[in-house]
Amino acid sequence: MNTKHMKRKKSSMSEVKVAVIGASGVGKTALSVRFLTRRYIGEYDHQSETRYKHEVLIDNDPVLYEILDTCPKQSIDDLPSPEVINWADGLLLVYSITDRGSFGFLKKVGAIVADSDIPAYVVANKNDMVHLREVSVEEGAILARNLECGFSEVAAAEQVAPVAVVFQELCRAVLAARRKSKHSLLERMLGTRTSNLRLYARGKSDSCLPKD
Repeated sequence: MNTKHMKRKKSSMSEVKVAVIGASGVGKTALSVRFLTRRYIGEYDHQSETRYKHEVLIDNDPVLYEILDTCPKQSIDDLPSPEVINWADGLLLVYSITDRGSFGFLKKVGAIVADSDIPAYVVANKNDMVHLREVSVEEGAILARNLECGFSEVAAAEQVAPVAVVFQELCRAVLAARRKSKHSLLERMLGTRTSNLRLYARGKSDSCLPKD
């Protein structure tokens, strides 16, 4: 019986694609690996996009994450391509509190995200280095509020649970958006059927009218 239960769970598993976006050196890979393995890998300057797959439980339901760890193609100012934005179900937008330039980069990305319906979450990394802070908590919160998404300050180097919460909250936002989309589609379908039924009923009653 347990085997059948597991098979049922596996077949109904949700899949969520997350693109981790930010300037170089903000800790995108450190955040991703911390979430996936609970380990901290330190600074890692990768030169190409990396994808990870990982299964986790969100609210007791299994979810298969596919995480795309992006990197600028030509320069630190390269914005994510439309292909990346369209691929993702959710966007994890990362900057470092010690690097105002990375915050400026994320504000440019935010202008793109604001024009889409993709759920996002803003993460300020390296809050264990407050003595080097260049971006205030309030600025990060304002950016997230403008994007109508969640916001957290974390330290990938020191924290496990807060990093996991960030990915979990983004996943919940993605799943909620899917439910809302399905509900809207169902309402539109039912509304169309109801209109057709009314038209049919009206036509039928008209045909029953006595003729001269």
